[in-house]
Formats: sequence, structure tokens, C-alpha cells
Amino acid sequence: MAHLLSVRIYNSTEIYTALSSSKPPKFAKKTQQPNTAISPRRSGPAVPARKAQKLNLEVSPHRAVSAVRLMRIELGGAFADLLNEKGKGSGDNEMGYVERTLGFRTRDLDDRDLRLVTDVVGGTIRWRRYLDHLILSLCHDENTFGRMEPLLLQILRIGFYEIVKLEMPPYAVVDENVRLAKVALRPGAGNMVNGILRKLVLLKENNSLPLPKLEGNDRAQARALATLHSHPVWMVRRWRKYLGHGEAIKLMMWNNSDPSFSLRANSGKSFTRAHLSERLRMLKVPHELSPHLDDFVRIRTGMQIVIQAGLLKEGLCSVQDESAGLVVSVVDPQPGESIIDCCAAPGGKTLFMASCLSGQGMISAIDINKGRLRILRETAKLHQVDDVITTVHADLHIFAGHNQVKSDKVLLDAPCSGLGVLSKRADLRWNRRFEDMEQLKDLQDKLLDAASMLVKPGGVLVYSTCSIDPEENEERVAAFLLRHPEFCIDPVNRSVPPDFVTEHGFYFSNPVKHSLDGAFAARLVRS
Repeated sequence: MAHLLSVRIYNSTEIYTALSSSKPPKFAKKTQQPNTAISPRRSGPAVPARKAQKLNLEVSPHRAVSAVRLMRIELGGAFADLLNEKGKGSGDNEMGYVERTLGFRTRDLDDRDLRLVTDVVGGTIRWRRYLDHLILSLCHDENTFGRMEPLLLQILRIGFYEIVKLEMPPYAVVDENVRLAKVALRPGAGNMVNGILRKLVLLKENNSLPLPKLEGNDRAQARALATLHSHPVWMVRRWRKYLGHGEAIKLMMWNNSDPSFSLRANSGKSFTRAHLSERLRMLKVPHELSPHLDDFVRIRTGMQIVIQAGLLKEGLCSVQDESAGLVVSVVDPQPGESIIDCCAAPGGKTLFMASCLSGQGMISAIDINKGRLRILRETAKLHQVDDVITTVHADLHIFAGHNQVKSDKVLLDAPCSGLGVLSKRADLRWNRRFEDMEQLKDLQDKLLDAASMLVKPGGVLVYSTCSIDPEENEERVAAFLLRHPEFCIDPVNRSVPPDFVTEHGFYFSNPVKHSLDGAFAARLVRS
């Protein structure tokens, strides 16, 4: 996927490289804080000026790490899904971030802590709107909530999520989060956390949480649904328009569920699905074979075990959703073909296509982002498919205008809203705006025009997204065909199972219906 608004899910091999090469976020310089429970939220992470302690065994390590990671995500320093086998953050040990942000270290994370961090961080991000509604309701003062410093807000969100959604022992949660607030901030902050969390516990025990009612006009109902299911209002209104009320609710429930993952066995290293299945059995990781793709298996739990066993680091398999694998099926790469992947990096689909070529043919992987192309090159070497991949650092528009050689097949995996992958990218729903959609549609049109110039007569152009929005999918193809009558639709029924074929001959995976990420692909042939 391309630059600008890229939303592709990184596979785990790519995550290792990204983590080791990225820089830690720059936090605000530590200053002495007044002994009050609130300070302006926009001032950045507020950290008291104190000499860093070497170790604090009283503070819950998973809560300390979760609070810091949530701040880094919200303030732009990390993605929610970047977690490697030792619980490290980008570029430095996780406890290094904890010490610089909170002023102390806790003990190192064990496997149970890692699972809790994953659950708490992902869940807190997913349910952020819902949690903030509850916190605001219990503050009884909008100014208190609006001016709350970032670290204090994250501690409250963690406590609310653990009590309301994880249903942990409530008073243990209160004690642990109060201790974190007191040590990381000051006693007054701990007292505030104590008061608010204890109110929450009483309301939950009495089954009287202050939740909005689904009533009023469409706009009011959309606002209530957005709070109850923790999504932006504009997404709720859009889905009710295109999907209907019931299907919109089902989609939001899917987005809020724990994500499942698929692993693709790397045939480039002669590592088959049977080999992968045997290794997973040895590791006691529950799994099932994909009914759609020969190289894929599905796992719901045990990803940390897979990572720690080195299967990803050794290039024996990669994390890739079946919805993305089915896009490659639509391309149908064959040995000996020349293929251009227009917005390739970091390269999940590129690598799968390369493995299909069996060492014969060539893929030109184009991307404007140098760092992501480097990840692709390194991963291609790891997977032993670099002999058929050539990386090209270029803007697609400029490359297409100057390139005289046309290819058999061209894949444009376009920058999109990512509305099909919200179950895995919990943070993405809060980073998208309604205004983005028009900008994306314009970009998608321009990229399609450029990609079409690279297709030889009789060749194939595949346009794909990880979006479920018809304006980014069917409508973009229809607009393209009006501008380019030399292309026509080639139905995908020969490439993917019938359940994934739309009435217009496109590929579409529906998250609710297929229990996969949402994805779209159109196969277009040049006459």
C-alpha cells in the first residue's frame, strides 16, 4: 500500500524491522508539577521531576507499560499492533520508555504480562469513546475531564476498561491504578483515581452505568450508537446509510471483538502448510486450515508462542490475513510473468506473489517510501524470494509517465480508509475523519490512471483496497471505466470462491459474513 494514508497491517517480520529502526517519541521535558489533580491535557505527558528509581516492585508492570504505550499511540509515537517477542517498544527496551515517562521502572514483563498489555491496550483503544463517556459522566464537570493530563486520563481509561469490559476484581483494579497514579504523578492524582473508580464500581454493581439511550432522530441515534459501540459518529451514519441499522451494529461488534490472525506458510523456503501445521501442533498452538487458500492457517490464540518460537524471524511464515491472500488470487501470478506492484511496501502481497512465481518472472515493487522499501527488500531476502523482486523508489505518477515497458499484470493496492481492518487496527477508527474520504477518492482515481499506463495490451490491472466502502471500491472502478473504455471487467469467479464474488464480478470479503478483514478487488483487462 502506498504513502500518505497507508493503512496496511504489517506482518510480524516487518514489525521486527520497523521496531529496530524507528526512533522513540519525543516526550515533553520533565517539569515540577503543582500538587493538583489536573493540568492542561495539551501540554503533553506530564511527568514529575524526580530522580529516576531503578526499580519499583509495588506498581503493576502491565498497567505501567499499558499507560505509557497508550500515550505513545495517542500522541503519535507508535502503532497499537507493534509488539515483538520480548515486549520491547520501538528502538529501545519497553522499560526504557517507562522510566523516561513515569520516572521509574517496574519488573520486566513475563508472558502473562505481555498478554495483559495486548488485551488492555487494544481494548482501551477500541472502547475509548465509550470509556470517555463514562469517565466524563462520573467527573460531573466537563472542565475537569477536558483539562485532564494525558497520563492521568490513560490510567483512568485502563481502570474503567478492566472493571467494565475485562471484569477483573474491581477493588484490586482500584488499588493498583491508584498506586500507579500516586507514584507516577502525585498523591492528589491517586486520590482522584480512587474516587472516580469507586463510583464506577458502585454503579456497575447496581447495574446503573450512565449510558445513552437509543432514541430521537437519526442523528441522535447515531450519536448514541457511536458511544455504545465506541466508533466515530460519521462512521456510524455512513454504515447505517449503506448497510442498514442491523448490519451496522453487527459490523461494529465485529470491530470490537478480539481479532483472529492467519499465518501464510512461506513456500519460497519450501516450507509448506503441512510443515507449518506440524510446528504449531508441537508448540500446542490451536489452529485450523484455511478453507480458501492452500498456504494459510488460522489461529485465534498463541501468537506470542509463534513469535517466541522464531517462525516469523526465520522467514518460515508470515502474518497475513486471508482477505489479502485472496487479492493475490485475483492477480493470479504465474511463473514467467512480469508484474508491477504499484504501492508495494512493506510488501505482504508482493512476497506472496513472488512465492507464486517459483523463481521465474519478475516483480517490480514500486513505492515512494524509502524506509518501507528497505523493509520489503530485507524481508524478501529472509523469505528467499529476492531473486524475482526489484524494488523501485519512485512516485507512481512520475514512474508511469516515463516508463516505456508495459507489464503482464499490474496490482494497485491503493491507499484507502482501512474501514475493513478496524478489528486489527484498533487505533485507526480514531485517526480517520469524514474529510479524508474525498481526498482518498481523488488520490485513488489519480493512482488508477497512472497504473493503467503500465499495463500492456491484453494485460491485467487489479485494483484493490482494504476498505468496505463502496465509494472507494465499486464507484472508483465505475469512474475509471468511464475514463478508460479500453479496459473492461474480467469477473473474478475463476480466482476466488463463489461466496466472495459480487454481482458485478468483483472480489469482496465481508468481515461479518466471512470472519475475515474487509477487502475489495476488481480485475480489469486491457483490450
